Amino acid sequence: MVKNVFKKIYTFLIFLFLYAPIIVLIVFSFNESKSRAHWTGFTFKWYVEMFKDQQIMTSLYNTVTIALIASIFATVLGTAAAIGIHHMKKTPKTIMTNLTYLPVLNPDIVTGISLMLLFILVKFPRGFFSMLLAHITFNLPYVILSVMPKLKQLDNHVYDAALDLGATPAYAFWKVILPQIAPGIFTGFLLAMTMSIDDFVISFFTTGPGVSNLAITIYSMARKGISPKINAVLSILFAGVILMLLIINNRMSRDDGRKENVA
Repeated sequence: MVKNVFKKIYTFLIFLFLYAPIIVLIVFSFNESKSRAHWTGFTFKWYVEMFKDQQIMTSLYNTVTIALIASIFATVLGTAAAIGIHHMKKTPKTIMTNLTYLPVLNPDIVTGISLMLLFILVKFPRGFFSMLLAHITFNLPYVILSVMPKLKQLDNHVYDAALDLGATPAYAFWKVILPQIAPGIFTGFLLAMTMSIDDFVISFFTTGPGVSNLAITIYSMARKGISPKINAVLSILFAGVILMLLIINNRMSRDDGRKENVA
């Protein structure tokens, strides 16, 4: 009994430590004053001002657009790469898996500078598309590593049985393989979205004049003092991520329920 109480208290303190800064940010996005030390009254004015600020809205648009496009491309390419690696022989598979881990363990500043030098070498104009390519590149390993565990859990006999029953390889993939690895694909997509929205270092080195995402804009504002409008933007982003997680988890729960009913 006492042990269970301590476990609950410990868990509560851990989550409190994790989410307290976010709660403070959201609360002070409704603070009438610019001060982050004193509460002077409830207001929505920072949300209104946020939509009037052209720089913030442009940065938010770039952030969401790049994150969405990069995550879709990274998810498609990463899933295909994971399937290819999964069907390799033992030695090539081990080599490719270790090579996939390297970009994840590599410091962002090394990846950012190396991509910047590559763009300069091939004379690729730096701007929106260079940042997009950079985001696709560093998101790929996260998708691959999210899909690989699901591929290891697959029962290959089910796929072979589908082929024996007359299904084409493409049909068997869409109807047998894809539904089983879908949770890993969703996880990879969400992880890619989060990493892309959160990124500063790689974006900073691969962008060009006049193109910035939200992280770069906040960094440029930090020298003068961050406006409470940024609190409003980040609160909306956090709410959007939570909503997306709830929708996907709800859908996955319903799919698992249907599988259990069929079984």
